[in-house]
Amino acid sequence: MLLSYLKIAWKVLLRRKLFTFISLFGISFTLMVLLVVVAFFDHSVGPHGPEKRLNRTVFVNFIHLYYKDGGRMNTLPSYSFLDKYVRTLKTPEAVTICTMFNSSPTYVGNRKIDLDLKFTDGAFWQVLDFTFLEGKPYSVADVDRAERVAVINESTAKSYFGAARGVVGRTIEVDQRRYRVSGVVADVAASRFNSYSDVWVPITTGSFDLREPGLNGGFLAIVLAKSEAEVPAVQAEFSQVVKRVPLPDPRAMKRLQVYADPLVASYTRQLMGPLAGPESNGVALFATILGGLALLFMTLPALNLVNINVARIMERSSEIGVRKAFGATGFTLIGQFLIENIFLTLIGGLLGLGLAYVALQLLSGSELIAYAQFGLNLRIFGWALLVTLFFGVLSGVYPAFKMSRLQPVQALKGSGK
Repeated sequence: MLLSYLKIAWKVLLRRKLFTFISLFGISFTLMVLLVVVAFFDHSVGPHGPEKRLNRTVFVNFIHLYYKDGGRMNTLPSYSFLDKYVRTLKTPEAVTICTMFNSSPTYVGNRKIDLDLKFTDGAFWQVLDFTFLEGKPYSVADVDRAERVAVINESTAKSYFGAARGVVGRTIEVDQRRYRVSGVVADVAASRFNSYSDVWVPITTGSFDLREPGLNGGFLAIVLAKSEAEVPAVQAEFSQVVKRVPLPDPRAMKRLQVYADPLVASYTRQLMGPLAGPESNGVALFATILGGLALLFMTLPALNLVNINVARIMERSSEIGVRKAFGATGFTLIGQFLIENIFLTLIGGLLGLGLAYVALQLLSGSELIAYAQFGLNLRIFGWALLVTLFFGVLSGVYPAFKMSRLQPVQALKGSGK
């Protein structure tokens, strides 16, 4: 029976090519846009290298200061703050403190190269999972001794030395300092703000004063819990520690808030903070907004597809009348036309997958985001399949129900009213 329905659906699609084209275009284009957005989101905040253990990683990257006059300031914490209040936590497996990346021009002969530079401690290489193509990371001892050593990415090795291999032990000049290359790692996409850079060097070789007191600075901490189940314990311990942090200016300041958030929450707290409130991480609000936009984006072509399906089904009113006259029930007819519509949307879904793959390859090749290589993995494919099936059912239920309500006499006369 199912095979017969699929054969009928194929014949119907070939009979009205214009309707078929409009339907397939709406489905495939909508799905392509959704897939590109999901792939971008997954590439930026999903569990990918070097941030593979996101299920047990939290980030301390902003201090929120609230003033008595109603003002608010968000700032990156200082090294001394993170060293005193985060590194001393007892529940995590490991804690690393590093800077954000900063552009630093360098020269190879007369050729200028803009390299992003990041200062890290030795634990950075234990908390994050970089893929070393050659050599090894610098150690905690190297950082303590302020050794001039560096880890560089593959693209920097090629642009600076002309080769991705055989560069360990050679010297690279960055930020007007010379460093000995200790290792080469695979490129990290610039969308991974916490781990990305072109060059990583010991935090003790920077020009900043790590002992300077105060709250404001340009550093962040990445905290690795012992297991996913231990993450709440890490957050709870840090929350208690923050309560003991003294305000720098109690006369002007009302309160201070710092959070140990998972990756997504560390972003949404900044984006959604003014709307979600100071105590909320903004994840629920952000998900609601994204879900609403996605639903709206899907609903518009779905409504158009509903109208097309109504017209397409009503053209087959005489066929419906004959089937009803021979005893076909409304439920049977609804099932047939839902199968036909799902068949149509699955074809559109496959086209959408193809278009999304092409769009992602073009996006990767455009170098809009440095070192980003977008792709469609099994998780994204699964979501695409669910979206396609939902799209097919959504746009087919009403036309199928309307068709099933036709009386046999009206249907045989060709009346679709």
